[in-house]
Amino acid sequence: MGFPLELVRGLQNLHSRHVGCVLTIGKFDGVHLGHQAVIRKVLIKARELGVPSSVLLFEPQPEEVFSPDTAPARLTKLREKYLLLRELGLERLICAKFDKKFASQTAEHFIEELLVGKLGVKYLVVGDDFRFGKGRVGNFAMLQQAGARFGFEVVDTRSLMLAECRVSSSAIRTALANDDLKTVASYLGRQYSISGKVIHGQKRGRGIGFPTANLPLHRCRSPVSGVYAVVVSVPGRTPQDKPITYHGVANIGHRPTVNGTKPQLEVHIFDFEDWLYGKNLSVELRHKIREEKKFVSFEALKDQIALDAGTAKTWLEQHVPLLKL
Repeated sequence: MGFPLELVRGLQNLHSRHVGCVLTIGKFDGVHLGHQAVIRKVLIKARELGVPSSVLLFEPQPEEVFSPDTAPARLTKLREKYLLLRELGLERLICAKFDKKFASQTAEHFIEELLVGKLGVKYLVVGDDFRFGKGRVGNFAMLQQAGARFGFEVVDTRSLMLAECRVSSSAIRTALANDDLKTVASYLGRQYSISGKVIHGQKRGRGIGFPTANLPLHRCRSPVSGVYAVVVSVPGRTPQDKPITYHGVANIGHRPTVNGTKPQLEVHIFDFEDWLYGKNLSVELRHKIREEKKFVSFEALKDQIALDAGTAKTWLEQHVPLLKL
C-alpha cells in the first residue's frame, strides 16, 4: 500500500502547518534511479532536521505550456508520479499549477513568497540548471545567495546521485523510441508501465472476440506507440487486496484503421472476463511486437490482432511466466 503521502494540489492550499521542510524541485518524470537517489537523500536530511520531506513539481510541465507541440513526451502522469514517490516514503507532494501567470512572477517573489514564506525551506535540492521567474532569470547561484540570506542550504541534485544512477528522462525516452525496454528497465529500476482508468470505448474488439480495456493517455505526446506484449495489474475486489497480474497484448496509438483521433492504450487481457470500467490498471510493456499501422479493412485488422495475441502469449509464457493461483 506504500506510505502516507500528502498531496497539496495548488499553492492556494498551502497553510501555516506546511511551513518548514526539506524540499526538492523538479519534474521527476519517470521517477528513475537518479530521482530515487535524490529522494532517499532528501528523506535522510528531513529526518535529521525533523521536518517533512517534500517535492515541488509543476502541472502542466513548463514546456507543455510554452511549446506543447515540441514538449518532451511524458513518461509519467501526475498520478503515476504520486504513486511512485509514495512508495519511496516521501511525506509531501506539492503540485503548483503552471501557467503564464505563474511564469510571469519575479524570481525574487518565487523565493521570498513561496520558498521562504509559504514553505519555510530548511534545505533545498535542485539541479544546477534550474531556472525560474520572469525571463527565467532565477538560477542556482541566486538560490544559494537567498539561502545564505534566509538561512537554508542549497544543494545540487547531481551531488546526491550515485555514479551508477546518472540517468536522465531524455535517455529513457530515447531508449523507448529505440524499443530498448531492457535498458529502460535498468534506468527505472522497474519495468516501464502506463497506468490509467478504464473508460468506455467503441466496443469493436468485443464483437470480434478480443474485448479491450481502453485507457486514455492524458499526455501531449506518448513516449511509445505500437503493439506490445504486456503484463497487466488488475486491482483486487477490495482496496486491501493485492493487485492480480495477467498477460495481455496492447496497442498504443491513434487506431488509424477505425479512424481514431485521440491516442490511447487498448489492452486485451488473456483469460479475463471481469468488469473493469472505472478501475485503474497498470500495464507493463515487456516486448514490442510491431509498429501501429492502418489496415485496408477491419477484417484484416481482426486477423492481425489474432496473430499479435498469439505472438504475445508465446513470448510472455517463455519470458514472464505467471504464478498459478
